[in-house]
Amino acid sequence: MPAIPSLGGLRGRGNGRTSRVEPPVPVPVSAYIVDCAVYVDGARLPGRWTHAEAIKEVRRRRDGFVWIGLHEPDQQQIQGIADVYGLHELAVEDAVQAHQRPKLERYDDTLFMVLKTVRYVEHESPTTANEIVETGELMAFLGLDFIITVRHGAHSGLARLRRDLDQDPERLAAGPAAVLHAITDLIVDQYLDVTASIEDDIDEMETRVFAPRSTVSAEQIYLMKREVLELRRAVLPLVTPVRRLAEGFTRLVPEEVRSYFRDVDDHLATVSERVNNFDELLTTLVDATVAKITLQQNTDMRKITSWAAMITVPTMIAGIYGMNFDFMPELHWRFGYPVVLVLILGICLLLYRIFRKNNWL
Repeated sequence: MPAIPSLGGLRGRGNGRTSRVEPPVPVPVSAYIVDCAVYVDGARLPGRWTHAEAIKEVRRRRDGFVWIGLHEPDQQQIQGIADVYGLHELAVEDAVQAHQRPKLERYDDTLFMVLKTVRYVEHESPTTANEIVETGELMAFLGLDFIITVRHGAHSGLARLRRDLDQDPERLAAGPAAVLHAITDLIVDQYLDVTASIEDDIDEMETRVFAPRSTVSAEQIYLMKREVLELRRAVLPLVTPVRRLAEGFTRLVPEEVRSYFRDVDDHLATVSERVNNFDELLTTLVDATVAKITLQQNTDMRKITSWAAMITVPTMIAGIYGMNFDFMPELHWRFGYPVVLVLILGICLLLYRIFRKNNWL
């Protein structure tokens, strides 16, 4: 990263008094660039370059390309680069504002591609997690002799990828399209890793749903379904852009790189299939959970009804003998009280056996 310009300091005067603090020196646009490199024959040229010097050197040589990396620039910070590299204003606006769907657009001799980055959020259990998938965005401007990447989000860094590519000049010799392929391949590989982790979470949730006396609620499954939907929004719209790059949508992607995009397309198809399966499985789990809750409620209602029926017997008999009638022969019978108790107990035991036999209790 370029050094941040000094903000000035306190300077003493002859009378020993302290002068005012000097105002900050305006930071140039190039200071907001994460990295700017010039590649010739796949090898990175030494030295540090501004965005204007880098493209001037490449066009003077008529060989190589420039790779500029930006992180969450605002309109003012990216405008200088857009003017030098001839980026379309609509694409620049999308790159600054972010929150775009994955897409591929062509503006004259420049491609603009939007990709969603994803990260799996570690947690103890899928039934207690509030967030499982964290997303970010990565935009790429691809020209004949440059590629400009714009990142939004803290987890989508390309520093490691750049280091790996710097050690593979043969791959970079194919031009800036090779960088775009490497970025796309990295992001799709992240999709595969995230789907593998989510699959483990869904398996665990499925086991808990069908376990006796399960504590998994429909709300927890809906949370997982919402996270899968977040992943789906990143994956499915990207299928068409990657396929277009693999099928020769533009001359900016040579045939030798196009074949590698076909491999990415295959991996992306696998991810898409997994995500669709997740959605269907979670829908099934929601239905199973609701059915299980309904069954549990029916079981509870049967138990309540059974006990209510047994309680009704002594209540009814006690109510009859509680009436204030003068002529009730049983009241003056010596064995009336024990007979009534035996009758109540017998009826209650009979009802209990009937309910137990029918699995109501």
